[in-house]
Amino acid sequence: MNLLTSEHIDYIIKDLNYRGIFAESIQDELIDHICTSVEAEMATGKKFIDAYHHILKSFGHTGGLRETQKKVIQSENTKSRNMLKNYFTIAMRNLRKHSFYTFINVAGLSVGLAICFIILLFVINETSYDKHFENGNRIYRTKSEIKFGGNHYNMLYAPPILASALVAEYPEVEAAIRFRERGSYLVKRNIDNIKEDNVIWTDKDFFKVFSIPVIAGNAETALAEPNTIAISEKIAEKYFPGENALGQTLILDNKMNMKITAIYKTLPQNTHFHFDILISMEGLDEAKRLVWYSNNFQTYLLLRSGADAKQLESKFTELVVKHAMPQMAELLGGDFTMEKFIAAGNKMEYTLQPLSDIHLKSSLLGEFEPGFDMAYVYLFVAVALFILMIACINFMNLSTARSANRAKEVGIRKVMGSFRSHLMRQFLTESILLTFASILLALGIAYLLLPFFNQLSLRTLSIPFNQPMLYLIIIAAALGVGLLAGIYPSFFLSAFKPVNVLKGNVSLGMKSGFIRSALVVFQFTISISLVIGTLAVNRQLNYIQNKKLGFNKDQVIVIEDADALGTNRTPFKDEIMRSGKMENATMTGFLPVSGTWRNDNPWWVEGRDPAVQENMVSIQNWRIDYDYIKTMGMNIKEGRDFSRDFPSDSSAVIINEAALKSFRFDGDPIGSKIQSFGSGPDGGPDKDHPISLTVVGIAENFHFESLKQNVSPLMMELSKRAEGPISFRFQSHNTKEIIQLLEVKWKELAPGQPFNYYFLDERFGTMYASETRLGKIFGIFSMIAIVIACLGLFALTSFTAEQRTKEIGIRKVLGASISSIVLLLSKEFGKLILIAFALAAPLAWYGIDWWLKDYTYKTEIGVGLYLMAGIVAFLIAWLTMSFQSFKAASNDPVKSLRSE
Repeated sequence: MNLLTSEHIDYIIKDLNYRGIFAESIQDELIDHICTSVEAEMATGKKFIDAYHHILKSFGHTGGLRETQKKVIQSENTKSRNMLKNYFTIAMRNLRKHSFYTFINVAGLSVGLAICFIILLFVINETSYDKHFENGNRIYRTKSEIKFGGNHYNMLYAPPILASALVAEYPEVEAAIRFRERGSYLVKRNIDNIKEDNVIWTDKDFFKVFSIPVIAGNAETALAEPNTIAISEKIAEKYFPGENALGQTLILDNKMNMKITAIYKTLPQNTHFHFDILISMEGLDEAKRLVWYSNNFQTYLLLRSGADAKQLESKFTELVVKHAMPQMAELLGGDFTMEKFIAAGNKMEYTLQPLSDIHLKSSLLGEFEPGFDMAYVYLFVAVALFILMIACINFMNLSTARSANRAKEVGIRKVMGSFRSHLMRQFLTESILLTFASILLALGIAYLLLPFFNQLSLRTLSIPFNQPMLYLIIIAAALGVGLLAGIYPSFFLSAFKPVNVLKGNVSLGMKSGFIRSALVVFQFTISISLVIGTLAVNRQLNYIQNKKLGFNKDQVIVIEDADALGTNRTPFKDEIMRSGKMENATMTGFLPVSGTWRNDNPWWVEGRDPAVQENMVSIQNWRIDYDYIKTMGMNIKEGRDFSRDFPSDSSAVIINEAALKSFRFDGDPIGSKIQSFGSGPDGGPDKDHPISLTVVGIAENFHFESLKQNVSPLMMELSKRAEGPISFRFQSHNTKEIIQLLEVKWKELAPGQPFNYYFLDERFGTMYASETRLGKIFGIFSMIAIVIACLGLFALTSFTAEQRTKEIGIRKVLGASISSIVLLLSKEFGKLILIAFALAAPLAWYGIDWWLKDYTYKTEIGVGLYLMAGIVAFLIAWLTMSFQSFKAASNDPVKSLRSE
């Protein structure tokens, strides 16, 4: 092309670009073709412009040129297909040739990806709660923060009148409903009762607020009348199989005849409540009380479209001032104002919580079901990603470590004309192929592990094989993880200079070794952190189970639904006690475990003015019988227990140490009197006729709520009548014999009634079920992380031994022992494990401190736990390295040197 100058070529390129004739990807081929043709024309004596336009004309201006372009494109496509085929063929050949390292990578990646799949399903499920409600973005519930009488409550309970007041006074509220929990119910159609737990009282606008499909009946009028219920499809099929349940009657607790006025779709699993029976609030007298100082109802609001929830919430203070404060002033007397109420350190505040925040961002008193913590969701995602990164690091490390074996391949390819980009594509193809195989295997692993994870997490997750999105995710994951794992090795390997590698001058360099070491340190830092976290969770759970609680939870069996015994309640208890297998028995629903009866009232020391707010003590008021203290194994520190020898005990009270501190008695508390409001004709408090009780005993503080909370003031008085479940403390260790004794007597005295029981220590354990599940899940995660990291370490040790075969042989010939060679091969990686432990310890300390901050009572996490985790991790890693090192050191040096 001597006749063409650079200016001529620039002109051709600009002109063709202007005409939009060819793509940049095939620019070189077209320019060469056109320039050759133009130069041939110029050789005949034509000027450049004439020659160029003649060529354009010969191509039909653009048509012929475009035809040439088409041929070039077709040629390029053929080359691309052949190149891709070549990439694939070579990738498969390399993966088969190095099957051991392929297995390590596939095993690690597949397990890591399986964990990611499961956690992804879990996160999608957890974040989908309550999204199926049509007006979910307009549904809120009220939260109450009450600080009064020395107690501080963050709860969902609100006054019965709050819902109607909000509808009446604020146009932003389209509808409001209340819920009232009254425990479980015995339900029957004809003769035999069945215990149902998911039963709730609610208002008639329930189906207006929550868009639950009603498949039979009228949603607008279903709960408008007393003694009516709406039931789920599941309950309808359970009690009326193959029949129309609408208009039929169910009997609740052997006394309430309820007409079925609606049947609705059973609520999906990702809902924060799962009520199967809705009882009309129209038949509940408690719901009609116009009081602001009693908090027993959960309140939900449906706001109008466009309403500002924050602005509405700001108006709640004026609602309290307008309605609640006057009632408090009337009840307590004196000059009672909001300012004085707040100045005394008290608080009565109502706020709104969006429906979308309930499952993941709420753990208040009065939750219908345990939710999940958003922080744990983030933690699970982080752990899953860390495990995946550990698996990807294995790939990176093995690829760079084996680079010397592929250096000649790179050199020859470059000499034969391969560009660096071609080599990078080759290595990335290997990575993506390996990842794709790992993903397919990971799906199978996830499918097998899901039942165990569901059992552990109490979920019903499944892999949506029928969803096209799954397969898009698989393709995206294969590309994403393949690029993540292969991008660094592809850059590293493709950078070799052919002159050096073909001469045999291959040096991996300090940079490669440093990066590989850093990645090993990262792997084990994460793994050791998880191990420390798992040990800490288990240490706290063990502390909870063995902490002195102030009562004895062991060998106590609680018989539920004792009201079904009717008049045989006391005979049942007496006959069981005569069997000689029981130590004590008590009848009450007030038990020192969550989910049992609670009752909070204001009390004050007799002679003090209740209008002075500092004198009021908000205290748990439990009604028990004479045998309660002995049955629960509680301790009386001062005074005495209730006794049938003292008829005056009908007006006596036992308080705990926290109550003693709150009451601030002037003298000896034993014999002092405390007072509270009497009960008026409407069931409300009567300040003119106070109740007075005499303190006869001080009980040692006992934990009746989670150890995350302080022990609050509590008082116990004798119940006027037998009520609630019956608890027995038994002597025998043969629990099967005890259950059989109770069940036989139950069926004799309560025929047709379900026999339900639980052990007190098991119910206590359910208070920490989420922590127990967390400990198990983290234990599994930490084990998986350690195994994957050790797989990589095993492969690296194997490769190191393979590379040093000649050195090992020479050392053995010169007299080196097997142990010294094992130490030589292991110490480099051993140092990395120690560095990882040094980094993991403070990281784990921070995480443990964050987790334990929710507990008022917590175990001490000493240095020993960290050392234990470090030693365990180091031993596992050392055994992994030593196995391969010992194998290499045991080889016959003659064979090693001969092979070299």
